[in-house]
Amino acid sequence: MGGMAAPQVAPVETPATEEVPASDRPWVTIVWDDPVNLMSYVTWVFQKLFGYSREKAEKLMLDVHHKGRAVVSSGARERMEHDAAQLHAYGLWATVERS
Repeated sequence: MGGMAAPQVAPVETPATEEVPASDRPWVTIVWDDPVNLMSYVTWVFQKLFGYSREKAEKLMLDVHHKGRAVVSSGARERMEHDAAQLHAYGLWATVERS
C-alpha cells in the first residue's frame, strides 16, 4: 500500500466558559429614575458623593433619565449599602444588587 500517513489531529483547546460564581461577582449600587429630582441636582449628587467629573456625572444622570436606571458604583456589598444609604439621604432612589 501507499506510504501516506494518517493526518495528525491536534486537540483543540477550548477556553473555560464557566460563569463567575455568584459569590465572586461584585455588588452594584443602582440609581433609579424618579419624577421628583432635577437632573442638575442628580448630577451634583453624583459629583459630591463619588467624586465623578461633571461629564461622567452627567452621563450617569442621563442614563437614569433615559434608561430608567444607572449603575453608579460597584464593589463590596457593605460599601454598596453605604453608597445607597448616602444616596437615600440626598433623596435619590437607590438599590443594591449583584452585578
